[in-house]
Amino acid sequence: MRLAPHPGPLNAVPTPDRILNAPLPQLLAEHNVDVVEIEVAPGFTGGTFQRRDGSLLFVRPAGRPVAEWEITARALLGRALRVALPPLPAPFEVTEL
Repeated sequence: MRLAPHPGPLNAVPTPDRILNAPLPQLLAEHNVDVVEIEVAPGFTGGTFQRRDGSLLFVRPAGRPVAEWEITARALLGRALRVALPPLPAPFEVTEL
């Protein structure tokens, strides 16, 4: 995952409270995040890629629990926008490549 140098031109950096509590579809739309769902290995909970135009692409594993995706997507967005969030619950972790 590459960190966004700054949010898109129309989007202000959200607060941790906003990332953790806003409805996820609204939050992703506000930050120009596209989501693709794919079949992946069981240990993979999601990923993100920053495009050249600054928009974000999130990869959502097919068939995984909605609650897991909520945690993953919010953590990925916080990391991409450089917003400090509380640590993820075990066994989740964000790895940057």
